Amino acid sequence: MKNQRKQNRCQALNKDGKPCGAAAMPGGLCFFHANPKKAAQLGRIGGRSHRQGAAAFADLVPRLDTASGVQETISWMIQEVCAGRLDPKVPASTAPLLTLQLRTIELTSLERRLAELEKRETADNVKQRRTDD
Repeated sequence: MKNQRKQNRCQALNKDGKPCGAAAMPGGLCFFHANPKKAAQLGRIGGRSHRQGAAAFADLVPRLDTASGVQETISWMIQEVCAGRLDPKVPASTAPLLTLQLRTIELTSLERRLAELEKRETADNVKQRRTDD
């Protein structure tokens, strides 16, 4: 029985140099060794059918120009992952970008506030000089 199974196996070698364990077709090779480009083609088809449309995703994300927008996006992603509607890879890959965006928002906010304070201080100094003169 074992010899019969070995005879009905693909006669090609896999990438490791070991005999292929798949069942052979009439030509002595398995389907994928007989059609080497077919595995990549089927992989592309499977990948396309499981990907999420970037445009649909972009329409659901709120504007990310405020800290509350970033927070809403994170909350939305958590809900979608828990509900099984969003692949966990999406938030995992966007988390560093969201963190960077949040830091940028915080820094630009501080820069604006500092610029306003400096502007007020300069205006106060000018007023003080005029009253001193």
